[in-house]
Amino acid sequence: MTHRILVVGKPALSFAAAGIEDYLKRMRRYGNYTLETLKDGPAEKVAQKLLDASAGTHRVVLDERGLQPTTRQFADLMTRWQGDPGIKAVSYLIGPSNGHLPKTREAADQLLALSPLTLQHELATLMLAEQLYRIATIQAGTPYHRD
Repeated sequence: MTHRILVVGKPALSFAAAGIEDYLKRMRRYGNYTLETLKDGPAEKVAQKLLDASAGTHRVVLDERGLQPTTRQFADLMTRWQGDPGIKAVSYLIGPSNGHLPKTREAADQLLALSPLTLQHELATLMLAEQLYRIATIQAGTPYHRD
């Protein structure tokens, strides 16, 4: 299964960019994980770019209104997606600073919150990358995750 992180705007915080790159590098041994940055702009245009870029994939829209699973629950969700023959790729949509438009949330197959707090998009990307890596290690049975 392919996992695509679609984020609006390149990380400007050097520590976030370094952390994201580190987790993406680590995840390569567990599967196909990519980060794609989309140019920011007017809200409608950005929303359409996200929808176009994620067309044909299982859309997970990151939004504070979404499901707030534990890491194990998120891993179970991912296992279900991987077992679904209709899902070949998952796209994780991280919006611009003003958040997702209603049409983006409505197009989601899953709304997911990393926290009840509103997160700056670079930090959300870093947190998502870490959780995807953690879940990959759980599924592989390697010792990164501790219960």
